[in-house]
Amino acid sequence: MNPSRPALHPVLATAASGAAADPALGTLPVWKLSDLYPAKDDPAFTADMEKAEKLSLAFEEKWKGKLAEAATKTGAGGIGEALKEYEALDDLLGKLGSFAGLTYFSDTSNPANGKFYGDVQARLTDMSSHLLFFALELNRVDDAVMDACMDRDPAAGHYRPWIIDLRKDKPFQLDDKLEQLFLDKSMTSAAAFNRLFDETMAELRFEVDGEKLPLEVTLNMLQERDPEVRAKAAAALSKTFGENLRVFTLITNTLAKDKEISDRWRGFEDIADSRHLANRVEREVVDALAEAVQQAYPRLSHRYYAMKAKWLGMEQLNYWDRNAPLPETPNALIPWPEAKSMVLDAYRGFAPEMADIAGRFFDEEWIDAPARPGKAPGAFAHPTVPSAHPYVLVNYMGKPRDVMTLAHELGHGVHQVLAGEQGALMCQTPLTLAETASVFGEMLTFRALLDKTKDKRERKAMLAQKVEDMINTVVRQIAFYQFERKLHTARKDGELTSEQIGELWLSVQGESLGPAIKISEGYETWWTYIPHFIHSPFYVYAYAFGDCLVNSLYAVYENAAPGFQQKYFELLRAGGTKHHSELLKPFGLDATDPSFWSKGLSMIEGLIDELEALDRS
Repeated sequence: MNPSRPALHPVLATAASGAAADPALGTLPVWKLSDLYPAKDDPAFTADMEKAEKLSLAFEEKWKGKLAEAATKTGAGGIGEALKEYEALDDLLGKLGSFAGLTYFSDTSNPANGKFYGDVQARLTDMSSHLLFFALELNRVDDAVMDACMDRDPAAGHYRPWIIDLRKDKPFQLDDKLEQLFLDKSMTSAAAFNRLFDETMAELRFEVDGEKLPLEVTLNMLQERDPEVRAKAAAALSKTFGENLRVFTLITNTLAKDKEISDRWRGFEDIADSRHLANRVEREVVDALAEAVQQAYPRLSHRYYAMKAKWLGMEQLNYWDRNAPLPETPNALIPWPEAKSMVLDAYRGFAPEMADIAGRFFDEEWIDAPARPGKAPGAFAHPTVPSAHPYVLVNYMGKPRDVMTLAHELGHGVHQVLAGEQGALMCQTPLTLAETASVFGEMLTFRALLDKTKDKRERKAMLAQKVEDMINTVVRQIAFYQFERKLHTARKDGELTSEQIGELWLSVQGESLGPAIKISEGYETWWTYIPHFIHSPFYVYAYAFGDCLVNSLYAVYENAAPGFQQKYFELLRAGGTKHHSELLKPFGLDATDPSFWSKGLSMIEGLIDELEALDRS
């Protein structure tokens, strides 16, 4: 059971007026949470909460202590029946948790939303405590007995992928009372500090020219043409981060220690092994990815930023100039209807079915787009549960990068819709493959726009922006991963000061960005605002995994015979039912092959080569 699904994608935001901040963008859509429940005080929500509590108690009474016997039965009273009931409960609890989470993250500064979310989470945790026995007891059933059960009973056999996946957790499973304690204490340990981070970040304001701005708006100023505006935004970010270092240092130290305690009790050898297990990916595969990217730093980020410094007429870029637009970048805002057409046309060019699914997000109000005060930064696609539908959030400001973000998140949404066919227990894709559809959708949109662009200057600007996005996705995320590794390793020896964390941050940033980026005073605090470090430790390598994988996958697509689209949709529909090796095999790809990552990185290098050639011509 996972009653806190929204925490998997912590960057959520408000559902308020649909009026655009800039009239040039058009009317921006706001999601319709009433598809889940009309309101937090609606009788339908209250009734489902009461229903879930009764069903959880009834499930425990019916099945606890009886699963070994159930594994010997077929049909009524068998494991298949138990799993079907468990899945229905998972969907119901997930729906309740999603609504509470989305409502809370709609405005974390609203005390009523905070109380609602906290109260619902507490009740869902209580319900989950009655269901905790199920996975633990199921894993104690003898392997031979369980195998025979799945072979004999079609109802149990339907859940074979989930059962096999669950048994991978068996070596790290604690006894029932300890598992119960870990669950009960989660609300006052990690979950509490996650909430503290969210509420603190939502309240922060950054003063630029006398105006106090939220994080997303201030970060967006780092993409402005005027270097003075970028410098002021960076100074404001550093100032506010610095003023709040104490609380962020406390949160980081506490969560790192909390994870170390959990890992130690469960017997994980490496600090990232629990994430690798959750992702169903081998440590060796992730190590090979990280090593390949680190070795490529000079050929990718170091080389590109040196070129960009020359284009901007600078010997070195300031750290706040990293995502500055080139002089060739078009300045006009892209209205929302145009962004919608760009993405859907690109999707349709690949497969009409993909555009049809993505179109539902626009037509049925599953997207929240405006950037507003009080709205959390970033973008996300939240799957909710198979009985409902996903939601997408973006902070749309009309920049070309915002169009790519929309394409990215809609890729997630399409994936979540298709994987939902697997049901609540088997729809969730491991993070390493969860980025496949998003990055692929982004690549489709980029290629479609690039093919239409004949002007040399515009083409250069588009290529440069794509290279930057890929560096941010691959190089920057692996640097984040290395930062987390250093931080969690150092935390084992005691609490870390803000200065020590800042030094670890600067060490990986300097290595990854290279000599063309000047890292000056103030940047040592910028680790504070990355939500993944808080909500999902070691999540970040999934972005690099997904980008490199899609680079290889897209190369197959460009040279593939008809039928690629069908294989691709089969990959998405699989959800969490297959290992990455099985899903990639039809495309002739193997992530365990040391050369696999080099192939993916070579595509980024090829785009830099093309930029260099354009610059010479």
